[in-house]
Amino acid sequence: MYLEVKNLKKSYGEGGSFAQVLKGISVSVHQGHMCVIQGASGSGKSTLLNCIGGLDLMDSGSIRVDGKEISGLSQEKLSDYRRENLGFIFQFYNLVPNLTVRENVKVCEYLTDSPLDMKELLETLGLSEHQNKFPSQLSGGQQQRCAIARALIKNPKLLLCDEPTGALDSVTSRDILILLEEINRRYGTTMLIVTHNNSIQYMVDQVIILKDGQIKKDFLNEKKVSAAELEDL
Repeated sequence: MYLEVKNLKKSYGEGGSFAQVLKGISVSVHQGHMCVIQGASGSGKSTLLNCIGGLDLMDSGSIRVDGKEISGLSQEKLSDYRRENLGFIFQFYNLVPNLTVRENVKVCEYLTDSPLDMKELLETLGLSEHQNKFPSQLSGGQQQRCAIARALIKNPKLLLCDEPTGALDSVTSRDILILLEEINRRYGTTMLIVTHNNSIQYMVDQVIILKDGQIKKDFLNEKKVSAAELEDL
């Protein structure tokens, strides 16, 4: 099993502001699978993603990624873990405004000894003709493609996506999901996708539904459809 989470608990605040966000999450994901994490606002979706990504420290429990336990790692070791294993895609693109598309991607290329081929990646994501433009010269969909390229250039084994289509219209959302599907097929990248969009669950291998910090449902999708076939995006 590539990702194993066991009895994960996470809280914020103390005293009157104390809130238990994750209440003993246990889940596992196979290598190369696309997995959706769904739930209402406040259910713990992004907190779970951030704990797996080493951005939030857990209170207790275990997270193993590719056989490595990440709970209890120092900040330096967590930084190594993120650099060596992870790519992040967020709803807000977080591009450097005074760098071109190519330069934004290049920043992360330096983080690994075995990056993907820049030319091939830009072609796959439809960015070749835009590589010398600045973020302000791009559409929302093109900026998200740039953010995806930046996450993928270091060839991560695990891609963490927090509402990757949340700021996009339905047509652009479909294009981005088709790209994620192609990346998964081409590179075998394991993906965790946090989303409010119910339609996305039909294109992935596994669906995890959270409610009030606990897993309400966790099932494999036996009738996957392609991203191009999704309705109501």
